[in-house]
Amino acid sequence: MFFPVFRPNGVVQDVSYTGTAGTTTNPVSLGCTVVRLLATSACYVTISNTGNVVTATTANGFYLPATTPEYVRVNVGDKISAIQVSASGTLNVAEMQG
Repeated sequence: MFFPVFRPNGVVQDVSYTGTAGTTTNPVSLGCTVVRLLATSACYVTISNTGNVVTATTANGFYLPATTPEYVRVNVGDKISAIQVSASGTLNVAEMQG
């Protein structure tokens, strides 16, 4: 079985979230194909194109448990948004290349 190897490209953003969603300031960089998401508290996350940013809500986001890294395929220009489940926190978004 083949497992792709992803390595950090040096671009990292932290997004603070509470009962109000936080969104990455900068869109995903050219050459990035995957991001690693790691949250300090359970949250809901959305990934959307910069032309149509979808702010995370408890109804439209996917659940990300606290301190559990998740690798997600992205497109250049995407933005990531997060909102708390029950406690505020920070979502670390690390761009990866494979």
